[in-house]
Formats: sequence, C-alpha cells, structure tokens
Amino acid sequence: MKKNGTTGEGRGEQPRTAAVGVPVQVSAVNVAEGRTRHEVARLLLEQGPMTAVVVAEQLGISPTAIRRHLDALQADGEAETRDAPRKGPRGRGRPAKLFLLTEAGRARFGHAYDDLAVSAIRFLAEHAGPDAVRAFAERRVEGLVGPHRQAITGSADPVERAEALATALSREGYAASTRQVGTVGAEAPAAHVGAQLCQHHCPVAHVAAEFPQLCEAETEAFAKLLGTHVQRLATIARGDNACTTHVPAGPAGIPAHPEPDRTTPGDAAAPPDGHAPRIPNGGKPA
Repeated sequence: MKKNGTTGEGRGEQPRTAAVGVPVQVSAVNVAEGRTRHEVARLLLEQGPMTAVVVAEQLGISPTAIRRHLDALQADGEAETRDAPRKGPRGRGRPAKLFLLTEAGRARFGHAYDDLAVSAIRFLAEHAGPDAVRAFAERRVEGLVGPHRQAITGSADPVERAEALATALSREGYAASTRQVGTVGAEAPAAHVGAQLCQHHCPVAHVAAEFPQLCEAETEAFAKLLGTHVQRLATIARGDNACTTHVPAGPAGIPAHPEPDRTTPGDAAAPPDGHAPRIPNGGKPA
C-alpha cells in the first residue's frame, strides 16, 4: 500500500520515506556551520593570532565547538598554528597554540583582480618608469584616505588621529584597529609610547609584494595625516600577520619622516597572545 507523499514512485524516482526532512535539516546545519566558520576566520583576520579559548570567549561559543571549526580551517589550509610565547618561568607541559590565517585563509575575504592589477602596474613600470609607479601609488592612497581627512585630523593628538584613521581604513576594507603600547619610564623612552595601527587585511597585498611603492606611499601618507613620524614595523605583503605601524604619542606637528620598512617576515608586532601587543626590539627595526 502506497503511503501519502510517495507519488513519485513509479516515475523512476526513489520512494520518499519518513526521513524526507533530513536533507533540509542537514542543509540548514551546514549553512549555520559555514557562517560560524566564517566568523571564526574573520576574528582571526581582524585580531590576529589567538588561542581557541580566546576565540570562544569572543564569539560566545563553546571551546569544543570552536576547536572543531579551527581544525576544519587547518584541514582546508586556511589556518595554521604556532606556539604562544611563555610568560614567566618556564613550566611543565606544552605551550598554548595560537591560531592564525594562512594566505589561503585571507583569500576568502577577497583579493580582487590581483593578476590584472599586477599586469597593469608592470606595464606602467616598463613603459613609463618607476616614477610613474610611485605617482600611481601616491594617487591611490590619497583616494583611499583623502575622503576621511577631516575626520582624521580633527584632533591634535596623533594617537587619537590614529584611532580615526583605523576607523576610516576599516570602512575601506582593511580591518584596522589601534592598540595602546608602552608606558613612559626607564625601560620605555617617550618615543616608544603611543599606539600601533594594525591593518589585519590588505586587499592589495599580492600587488604590494611585487611593488613595495604601494606600502611606502601609504606609510608617508599616514605620517602626514597623523602629523608625526611613524615607523612601519611589519607588512602583510612581506609575509607578516598584519601591517603594523607605530605611532608615537605627543603633539601633532612633528615633521613627518617615516622610517624605511626594514623588518623581516616574522617580526610582526601582532599581539602574541591575542591581547596586549609589544614592539619588537623596543620599536627599532630588526
């Protein structure tokens, strides 16, 4: 006897069963899992390396569920781990693991038209020379921060300006934030006190890896906007976890002399434990 809802049988279709709702339920679960995994990846993108416990706290999800998503990101090559630095005397047991996105993980947030952009700038360099590339880089960064100039320069304090700049950059897709660093004292000269401007995503990282003029023009534009010298500590284009710029505290109006980017990959000033950052080598290039 044929049950209700099995009219497909006899037309070459598989008979329906009581489990007919399962595929819909599984699909809904998969969508929810995908959204959560994307949020986990976005948190790693915006806040840098962090432990599974910190990710769980930030998203309000159990550590067990977060580890499942982190394991999946690792299996897909979108995340990797490194040991967290130990604090205090070395104890027994293995150090905590910090999770961070790989280049493949960053790609899920978009690197639009990279190949086309690289080809276009190569053509510009070949036919118009390096000065033309430099001019292009300066024009690009002016278009990026120019519309936000009034909001950024509303304060005389470079650190407050850096916070406004981070807001502007986030609106432009750079997932930027600032972190206060240093306390004036014997171990922290005034020049090392201030803020770190961290750009956790760079839509043009692949292009900047071949044409560092993009990073150089950006650093100089930041110095002019903030009214003080700045030091670029790390860049995504050179293999670091974030583009990190040190902004010293003090009144605006100091001549802008950005120091050259001489850090090497791995010297990123991203926070080592998902919380407070530090300046490598006391803020001096490696």
